[in-house]
Amino acid sequence: MRIFHIHSGGVQELTELPTQMPAQGFVWIACARPAFQARLAEIQASLQTLVGLQLVDLHVSDLLNAQLPSHYDYTSQYDLLVFRRLATLNGDAPDAPSAAGAGAPPSLKRSGPPVLRRIDTSPVGFAVFDQLLLTVHPADCAVRDAYATRLLASLPTSPSEGRSSPVPGARVPTSPADLMLRVVNLMVDGYLDLRRELTRQLDHWQNELLKPRARYVNWTSLLEARLSLHMLDEICEDQRTAVQDWIDALETWALPETPLGLRELDLLKVRSRDVLEHIERVVHHVRRLEQSTETAVQMHFSVQSNRTNDIMRTLTALTAVFLPLNLIAGIFGMNFEFLPLIHKADGFWWALGSMVFIALALVALFWRKRYLARTGT
Repeated sequence: MRIFHIHSGGVQELTELPTQMPAQGFVWIACARPAFQARLAEIQASLQTLVGLQLVDLHVSDLLNAQLPSHYDYTSQYDLLVFRRLATLNGDAPDAPSAAGAGAPPSLKRSGPPVLRRIDTSPVGFAVFDQLLLTVHPADCAVRDAYATRLLASLPTSPSEGRSSPVPGARVPTSPADLMLRVVNLMVDGYLDLRRELTRQLDHWQNELLKPRARYVNWTSLLEARLSLHMLDEICEDQRTAVQDWIDALETWALPETPLGLRELDLLKVRSRDVLEHIERVVHHVRRLEQSTETAVQMHFSVQSNRTNDIMRTLTALTAVFLPLNLIAGIFGMNFEFLPLIHKADGFWWALGSMVFIALALVALFWRKRYLARTGT
């Protein structure tokens, strides 16, 4: 569990849960799902002390459920957003088994390419209070640690404490909702690298599928890719719905009386719409990849069908060429004593010449009608 006190002057990481709410800024409590389950009573007591209320039981179950889809819910005192990550970052580890997810089936090992094994379905829960943000992550969540590092890098310069200069352009979040949107935006932006790798992998498969003489296609990996893309599409749809519900809830917030408060609310709306736009870009790209994969499969079978038709047409033409030759050979192979040309010295050459002439005439006819020509691929 990591605890931060965030205020306009900077960020301070605390070693234990605070006993009272700070006079300025807000508190961020970020904990892994196993730690949240193990210390639930302590966290609920701390919430009661800091904000005067506790999480309702249904929301606690949602935060502990590792199979819950992205969704948004609210009470009169706080908002709850569950957001499933699009991609696993380096350093993430699978969740430990919990009571809420004990009945969930274990994740199956995918046999597709490595890029598809990076697709993750672990949810991150956000409980947004007025002056407190509680986040529940998968075990050893790299998203939490990456943003915590960024927050600590935004501290002002203090040579006596050994801190370096802040990161250029870094800005401390002004509210728990602002911090939540930044973390969500970080998770969505983490998909961009995965998107490029997916595009590269599927382009390679398309080139392989469109080769007319391709003898081996890894259909198992291709099926895994299509299933993973379909799963990713469903995840993105749930994410878009959850963020849209959050944006709709923002519209119902009371307007602040100060210009600074109005500006912060406008920034929240802008950042929320930016997150929604990023998710929509992901949805559009995933659907385009699904359509491209389906088109490549159809084109592959079309090419194979055309090649089969070419082979069958050639074999049929050759069979038609040899049919009259077999007929002539069959006639002169009859065991009759009196047959035309059978007792003549040049009878064999007349029969052979007729057979060659008929064969050449049929080949020329079939070639002119393009029965023996290959279809261009």
